[in-house]
Amino acid sequence: MSEKMLDFARNQILTGVGLGDTDIERVMAKMLNAQVDLADIYLQSSRYESWSLEDGIIKEGAHSIEQGVGLRVVSGDKSGFACSDEISLPGLLEAAGNVRAIARSGKSAQSRLQKRAEIPALYPSIDPLKSIPESEKIALLKRVDEETRKLDHRIEQVMVSMIGAHDVILVANQDGSMHGDVRPLVRMSVSVIVEDKGRREQGSSGGGGRTDYGFFLDEERALDYGREAVRQALVNLEAVDAPAGNMTVVLGSGWPGILLHEAIGHGLEGDFNRKGTSAFSGRVGEKIASDLCTIVDDGTLSGCRGSLSVDDEGVISQNTMLIEKGILKGYMQDKMNAKLMGVPTTGNGRRESYAHQPLPRMTNTYMLPGEHEHDEIIASVKKGLYAHNFGGGQVDITSGKFVFSASEAYLIEDGKITQPVKGATLIGNGPDVLTRVSMVGNNLELDGGVGTCGKDGQSVPVGVGQPTIKIDGLTVGGTK
Repeated sequence: MSEKMLDFARNQILTGVGLGDTDIERVMAKMLNAQVDLADIYLQSSRYESWSLEDGIIKEGAHSIEQGVGLRVVSGDKSGFACSDEISLPGLLEAAGNVRAIARSGKSAQSRLQKRAEIPALYPSIDPLKSIPESEKIALLKRVDEETRKLDHRIEQVMVSMIGAHDVILVANQDGSMHGDVRPLVRMSVSVIVEDKGRREQGSSGGGGRTDYGFFLDEERALDYGREAVRQALVNLEAVDAPAGNMTVVLGSGWPGILLHEAIGHGLEGDFNRKGTSAFSGRVGEKIASDLCTIVDDGTLSGCRGSLSVDDEGVISQNTMLIEKGILKGYMQDKMNAKLMGVPTTGNGRRESYAHQPLPRMTNTYMLPGEHEHDEIIASVKKGLYAHNFGGGQVDITSGKFVFSASEAYLIEDGKITQPVKGATLIGNGPDVLTRVSMVGNNLELDGGVGTCGKDGQSVPVGVGQPTIKIDGLTVGGTK
């Protein structure tokens, strides 16, 4: 499969502009005309489209095509980087001369493309944009809108959006390796606003993955997004003000794993730990969490939004153990930070596009399941909060402090989920929260495929997940 993907990517990018492997070897040789630690050439050809419907009318239909190249040379903790939206031999050679300027002086080096390692196929090499005609895309959006509106007379507004991307990349490295990947990606979102007796509330749902638009037609998945968005909005209509104080909190399975992603995941990325700016810096081998906590970052899950056959440095994705039964096992690494820290890379070098340098980033980050039933966890709580879904949040990487807002939450009273509440925020410290996990469910779920992660101005698709978990003693900011 790796050869097939590589050949497709080579034909899509290089052949289209009249270049071949020997040209890439020539450019790389110029980049290596000095002693360098790392060097890579990242070529990309992308097509992207977005559709949005509001009040039954198509409000936007956008399409873009992007192609370009990024060249990077790394010497120690310094890097030289140049990018261009024009892929030509003269331009590449000029950029190669510019990026090598930061490298230490030394003897010349040469690179010739070598045999590629076999890469597992985690998703099909398809073009989502061509999977169904435009007329069917519009019809799908309108059907979701119409069927969603029928669900309740209190629905005031329905917004449906859909995006598709077809991303083809080539990565050539100084060791002579070249890898190609063809990355499909789709996502649909449905938001509704309901009104009753002057009160307006909102609900939203969606999903997607590395596949084509047929994903939304399978078993009426797109209509299920509408049903879920309406359910959330109607629940919020009945919500009362959330209480405030320190209490037991139960986090639901699936998307609530975004709290782990933000409060803990970013703190386990290699660059923060190499620089000593993470709350987890220098703590590998230490017990940092409850024995019940095992957390991984896994880029190898078939079809998932955060998965990659190879990362953006040409490293094959892997399943990386971050925390095992409470013990910190390691960090997520790209090539540069791994080399500087003297550890192996983990396939977490990611970049938004050819115009950006790679950074250590998450793929699909989740907590492994435990032994308890969901209902058993709820029944163990005398008084507390059940956070079923989350909105936005923020975290301080250095201190680990976070604040998250719950978009759907309920009171737990005498072991039962009761009144829905609004305005609940969870306030805590990532490392501290992990030590307070007292029960972990056996119902691991991954999110539906909607996550996008931002870091240093770059956005990349990610996945999150977890089973139901119980946290003893977490500060809840409420409205009463």
